[in-house]
Amino acid sequence: MNELNQTIVAIATAQGEGALGVVRLSGKDSIEVANAVFKGKNLVKQASHTIHYGYIIEGSKTIDEVIVSIFKAPKSYTTEDSIEISCHGSLYIQEQIVSLLITKGARLANPGEFTLRAFLNGRIDLSQAEAVADLIASNSEGSKQIALNQLRGGFANELSVLREELINFASLIELELDFSEEDVDFADRDALVALIQKIITKLIPLIASFKLGNAIKNGINVAIVGKPNAGKSTLLNTLLNEERAIVSEIAGTTRDTIEETLNINGILFRFVDTAGLRETTDTIEKIGVEKAFQQIDKSSVYVYLFDMNTTNLDEVNEELSLLNKGIPRILLANKTDLVSAEKLTEFQNSEHDFIFISAKKKIKIEELKNSLYTKVIDSEISVNDTIISNIRHYNSLQAAQEALQQSLEGIELGITGDLLAQDIRIALRELGNITGEIDIDQDILGTIFSKFCIGK
Repeated sequence: MNELNQTIVAIATAQGEGALGVVRLSGKDSIEVANAVFKGKNLVKQASHTIHYGYIIEGSKTIDEVIVSIFKAPKSYTTEDSIEISCHGSLYIQEQIVSLLITKGARLANPGEFTLRAFLNGRIDLSQAEAVADLIASNSEGSKQIALNQLRGGFANELSVLREELINFASLIELELDFSEEDVDFADRDALVALIQKIITKLIPLIASFKLGNAIKNGINVAIVGKPNAGKSTLLNTLLNEERAIVSEIAGTTRDTIEETLNINGILFRFVDTAGLRETTDTIEKIGVEKAFQQIDKSSVYVYLFDMNTTNLDEVNEELSLLNKGIPRILLANKTDLVSAEKLTEFQNSEHDFIFISAKKKIKIEELKNSLYTKVIDSEISVNDTIISNIRHYNSLQAAQEALQQSLEGIELGITGDLLAQDIRIALRELGNITGEIDIDQDILGTIFSKFCIGK
């Protein structure tokens, strides 16, 4: 903990050449440390939330022309005195400034240490700290919205209120244990049952949202499957608007999976072009076909594609019977620009809900994109939606629900207060784990914040 009393410094902007770079300081001596190398106004005498022009100097040598922003405790990201130095974007210049500040008493920050201090100083809870990392890593509108909602603290605040109510009951049950010989009940069991049911009702949709949240955060896997020459590679190229996959009239051209990403309505989809599904004696192609089936099982949704000119309905039904029925799918009848009106009518009147496309002519491709989106997203993701995307939160919510369910069953069976208290303690611990309202193991904190970039 002595390290947390030290002044830390790090480059806050991404590495690489750019117009500007930011060097960040935080700690009780940060203003004095920055002032020791700043030529301009005396930073120690300046008000919080002010910006000052000047130079970073080392003796008589000028390092760079800069702008310095001052944030005084407690009104800063870390709640400590903080300084941000905006300099030119040269990594060499930024490293020179950091090295100079270290000679004046700062030390290099650890990964995520600025956010760790914000958490330890009570500015944000642990779930909000993790949301910061998710926001930085977001690669789509959907993942950004989930992180922003968590950063606002709505999810954590709701859990905290419910947890406080449960703590009140837990304290009454603990009090009962002190008067066990008198056989008295301080905690109203009916009210406790109502509260536990209320909490479980809140937890169930949060737990259920993890599948969607995790998919949005990491990208939604979509396997493109079908027979050789059905047009899978052409479809991938059309979706991406580039020649990513090799297209050939020779059957079996794709022998391994090809993966590319596409943003649809703010959600990242990971498309995987697979080997054509067919019996083959070619060893390499056979491995590719096996991978295609494996890819379906790993997907959130798969696209089954077939050539209408060379495939009849019986063949489609036979092939669909071999594919995973537990995963949402989209059925694409391809090359509709070449098919006869009679055959088109036959497929339109079938039991299946086909989308009739031409991958080559880009017919109905937008309808396909919309269908993919609605298969996995029931409605537009809003900043007000509470969606869980963090596996640590998911595990704690599940454990809390199980403990609370055991509490309900125990109350119904009339178990003693000490056993009931044990289940409630587990639920309280798991809910507290999410926001850091209990003492968190240092190894867990180390794991969480080690994933942050240095400077955040």
